[in-house]
Amino acid sequence: MKFDGITLRRAPAGQMSPTTIETERLVLRRWRVEDREPFAALNADPVVMEYFPSTLDRRQSDDFIDQIEAGFAARGFGLWALEVKANREFIGFTGLSVPSFEAAFTPAVEIGWRLARGAWGNGYTTEAAEASLREGFVEHLLPEVVSFTYQKNVRSRAVMERLDMTRDPRDDFDHPVLEDHPLARHVLYRITADRWRALVS
Repeated sequence: MKFDGITLRRAPAGQMSPTTIETERLVLRRWRVEDREPFAALNADPVVMEYFPSTLDRRQSDDFIDQIEAGFAARGFGLWALEVKANREFIGFTGLSVPSFEAAFTPAVEIGWRLARGAWGNGYTTEAAEASLREGFVEHLLPEVVSFTYQKNVRSRAVMERLDMTRDPRDDFDHPVLEDHPLARHVLYRITADRWRALVS
């Protein structure tokens, strides 16, 4: 994994905003009011939401942003709003969160992402996720980060594998929130801090 060009900027003391992360092409930042409309459009896109139980309406989408911001306040990390440096376009999110359900691998910190369809195919997800892993392991000293998705979500699984996360089929699980749902069966990928440091050293 390559992390060249990533700049971590801490906000001045007394300000509420946590770290802003910049990569070669992207900015990972806190959420703004103007992000809400394009985020709602993203969450209403059935192609983007193919491997989720349903799309989200505007209220649900806004509630999700509020939950993300609450996570930042509680933990100092979260799912960062993602924008393209060249045109400052909001394209979705990438970052770290804590699963709210109980499973064999929880408690854990998860790396996740959701990008607008027009941003697919540019390598943005992997670029932002690499920066998020660095933030988790360097700034927050996490021992491990996991990621999981529906077993047939080949796009997300490809990102996990590009991040050098590994899967043990014995860790696969039925998502407890999706009991008896066709999307219930999930695969789990992991990367430890030690493995990450070996890869980037």
